[in-house]
Amino acid sequence: MARRISRPTDSPALVHRDTERVPAPAASPVPRTTLRTEPFVVPEEEMPRHVAIIMDGNRRWARGRGLTEMEGHAAGVEGIRAIIRHCVRRGIEVLSLYAFSRENWARSDDEVGGLFMLLEKAIRNETDELRQQGARIRVLGRMNELPRETRESIQAALQATAGGMRLQVNIAFNYSGRTELVDAARTLVARGLSPDEIDEEAMAAALYTAGLPDPDVVIRTGGDERLSNFLIWQAAYAEFYFSPILWPDFGPDALDAALVEYAGRQRRFGR
Repeated sequence: MARRISRPTDSPALVHRDTERVPAPAASPVPRTTLRTEPFVVPEEEMPRHVAIIMDGNRRWARGRGLTEMEGHAAGVEGIRAIIRHCVRRGIEVLSLYAFSRENWARSDDEVGGLFMLLEKAIRNETDELRQQGARIRVLGRMNELPRETRESIQAALQATAGGMRLQVNIAFNYSGRTELVDAARTLVARGLSPDEIDEEAMAAALYTAGLPDPDVVIRTGGDERLSNFLIWQAAYAEFYFSPILWPDFGPDALDAALVEYAGRQRRFGR
């Protein structure tokens, strides 16, 4: 039986209420151009410290294979493991993954409840692996709005991985960039800062990502080219990389292709 979903009072109105499937293009293999045959050679100084990924395309991947949308989401969760391992191999310090936006509350109870259950299961099954990889988990978003079971699973993972030193993994869940700015402003007011004391440094210290470097590159899979309310403060000077590959097919080779392109770009920061 589907879990009854209690939505935040300011969540978006429901969408996708019709049950008719939207036609999707047939699934295709990963484009050859993303498969690396030559050795990966990127100087250490040209590697990003912080990689952020908008994991898009799970539902289209499923439809193209005649699968349910939840099977697509499950495949997307499976794909995270390989990306985390690869980030550890490449020496990346921070990996931020956009898993569930506050706009996603507009989806059906079945899909929202299924996503929560997938997250809980993934956390339970992957916590030991994350600890072995030296990964430390942080959740970006309003945890207080999540179901109790989801919050408990997240808290257990946070405690179990607190000692990880090789990779900071940020899971943006029930996240919205605009909501983050609202919450940061409320934090600054609660701290009693005067208008003259509020500057960029103070704002950054009140964000969900406080203490972490801003993303160097934001990768979006699935072919769309937009930020979708993700890390809108932090990504002010990030490089953007858009991949046509649907998230469940986006593996280490595809990530390497993004890292190689990033390394070839010149970042001027307004200079």
